Amino acid sequence: MQQNNSVTEFILLGLTQDPLRQKIVFIIFLIFYVGTVVGNMLIIVTIKSSQTLGSPMYFFLFYLSIADSCFSTSTAPRLIVDTLSAKKIISYNECMTQVFALHLFGCMEIFVLILMAVDRYAAICKPLRYPTIMSQKICIILIVLAWIGSFIHSTAQIILALRLPFCGPNMIDHYCCDLQPLLKLACMDTYTINLLLVSNSGAICSSSFMILIISYIVILHSLRNHSAEGRKKALSTCTSHIIVVILFFGPCIFIYTRPPTTFPMDKTVAVFYTIGTPFLNPLIYTLRNAEVKNAMRKLWRVKIISENKG
Repeated sequence: MQQNNSVTEFILLGLTQDPLRQKIVFIIFLIFYVGTVVGNMLIIVTIKSSQTLGSPMYFFLFYLSIADSCFSTSTAPRLIVDTLSAKKIISYNECMTQVFALHLFGCMEIFVLILMAVDRYAAICKPLRYPTIMSQKICIILIVLAWIGSFIHSTAQIILALRLPFCGPNMIDHYCCDLQPLLKLACMDTYTINLLLVSNSGAICSSSFMILIISYIVILHSLRNHSAEGRKKALSTCTSHIIVVILFFGPCIFIYTRPPTTFPMDKTVAVFYTIGTPFLNPLIYTLRNAEVKNAMRKLWRVKIISENKG
């Protein structure tokens, strides 16, 4: 489809054109990205190495951390490098690759959050059947289905992007390539494509958010029949999940469920869910989870002891 375009590269306008602000953006988002990668890698290594974190909840948290790292990597490095560049040029192929990666790992994060809600529902509302409902085999099947679903979604997005002809301005008023900013540059009537975008990404965000909110309402309602200790532990876990859901889905719904109009806060909102949420997730799941913190301490103690012996 690229051969039908007179545009072979795009210029990203980024978050700001001011040199001083660009330096501030560089420092802030470098810290955010390094923190995201280090935090999620720490969770991945801890879950993989710990024998106490073998439950389905941590199995899904493992994949959420992978999705977070990859999702942030699809946008953050480019944003960081571009703050040091006078001209923020991205080739057509690089742009399409970014669209695909952004939606692949973003959708994967959505599906994993749903699986984590299913796991909490089974653990709290169906405790006697929990080992059967969330067996290792079923968890693996669910994760495979999540990857397949994410791939189908991102493939649909890239097909829509590749159908757009570009023949005029090539300046994208954003810090990354996504369908919404690309629609503004297309040399065609984009009403139908925007409708498909809303019915795809918008429907996934909205319906997933409603499913998650309803499931957690049911879970919290069922906690009335639990002991005070069990209720406290379940509330701590569910609260972490609810915080992540709200932080992630709020901006997503704002971006993907509306007509093709531009608002001044669009880029700020996009930054929040593409870079901010992946950075916050490790903090939320570790600071509010005693089991993860204890496993991390044990892992580092073992590592320090082994290094001292060496």
